[in-house]
Amino acid sequence: MIEARIKQTVRDVNDFPKPGIIFKDITPILKDSVLCGEITAALAEQLSSIQIDVVAGIESRGFLFGMSLANLLGVPFVPMRKAGKLPYKTVQHSYDLEYGSATLELHEDAFLPGQRVLIHDDLLATGGTVVAASHLIHKLGAEVAGYSFIIALDFLNGRERLDVFSPNHFALASY
Repeated sequence: MIEARIKQTVRDVNDFPKPGIIFKDITPILKDSVLCGEITAALAEQLSSIQIDVVAGIESRGFLFGMSLANLLGVPFVPMRKAGKLPYKTVQHSYDLEYGSATLELHEDAFLPGQRVLIHDDLLATGGTVVAASHLIHKLGAEVAGYSFIIALDFLNGRERLDVFSPNHFALASY
């Protein structure tokens, strides 16, 4: 079962990025090319009933599987980055995190109006980052087709914040 393999491989890092937080580190997964392929295939299988025109990956860990997922689905990949990292004209959205604040940017020509965009990130916590990503997609006239994550921290109730944009949110492993 993919969830058991993910949980067995993910590393807990105590007090990162600040005291009291237990960070779920996916980098040990990246050492296992077979598991990486299984994760990408499992994400694609979960998403098979949803029309997806573009995959948008959130910086930086959302790039790791987002690009592979887009290739497997046969759709374009668009990076969503922290402020000041994209070279062309951008739209942005600022938001609060569990441990600070941030601004997310996207090229202004990333999507066509009406396109259905899947937002991918490695982990769903409180949902602040993916809600910001959802606002950016709407600013460009596209729709949120759904969300995919490797891990969801369900005790933080992030999924509840996503329903206003799309009822389609999937995670391979939940805590």
